[in-house]
Amino acid sequence: MGVAGYIAPRHLKAIKNSGNNLVSCIDPFDSVGLLDSYFPECSYFNQFELFDRHLSKLKSAGKGIDYLSVCTPDYLHDAHIRYGLKIGANVITEKPMVLNPKNLDDLELTEKASGMRVNTILQLRYHEIILGLKKQIEEGPKDKIYDIDLNYTTSRGSWFYTSWKGNPLQSGGIATNIGIHFYDMFQWIFGKVSKNVVHIKTHDRVAGYLELEKARVRYFLSINSDTLPPEISATGQRIYRAITIDGKTLDFTDGFADLHTESYKKILKGEGFGISDARPSIEIVHDIEVAQPIGLKGDYHPFARLPLASHPFGW
Repeated sequence: MGVAGYIAPRHLKAIKNSGNNLVSCIDPFDSVGLLDSYFPECSYFNQFELFDRHLSKLKSAGKGIDYLSVCTPDYLHDAHIRYGLKIGANVITEKPMVLNPKNLDDLELTEKASGMRVNTILQLRYHEIILGLKKQIEEGPKDKIYDIDLNYTTSRGSWFYTSWKGNPLQSGGIATNIGIHFYDMFQWIFGKVSKNVVHIKTHDRVAGYLELEKARVRYFLSINSDTLPPEISATGQRIYRAITIDGKTLDFTDGFADLHTESYKKILKGEGFGISDARPSIEIVHDIEVAQPIGLKGDYHPFARLPLASHPFGW
């Protein structure tokens, strides 16, 4: 579901490279020519009712689907996960699994009643550099608290605000839309969050501070190219990702190419990440999205001081 979206090609590649077949797909936007490169025989629909009827016919013929992959806009994930479970399929969903952690409780009940399983894509947990960091922390001093700075700018144009991504009710906001995998990584490696402070939160950026069991994290996330460091902007780059741990840079720029495929392989072995794995990061970003920013007080990321930008549409 959502085969014409930005993230769908990674799923198409993962389905093919893990030795599986895509039998049916849906998207209201019919720019789906990429299917010819992966599954030219796949049945495509742009209306949900026809898609649902097709899957029902397959099931009646004893050819029901095993997995439903959800790549739709964030606010639809919950409904589409439930749909997959109700038709007797396991579900693979992009993150965030849902926008509100309260929905996870009912989703667990639906999952249990169906006998199926919900899996989510948390691909950073398969990145070699991140796995190495986790091992290093686990083998390090038990009482050490690490100081971490995260600076992530992924530039987006004006289209962003016209799309569902620019609507916090549909995307969850900047922290959810571009940051949830970082928050998942931090809590996975450094433990539970005990303090969650938001300093700055606007249409194009969010900055704050997290205290975890083994780390103090200052973060700055942005979709505005004006927040790129000058030396990065001068090169023409539009993405900047920097994490420092106790003053040392953690470089994991490379190694992302096949992480969705690895995720699919693990899921198909019954080793995927489920609802309980997704819950901590969803709680973190939800708390950020509903928090009232306190301004430049306390221990904030240096980039939080950058001049704030007006909304491109004047909203």
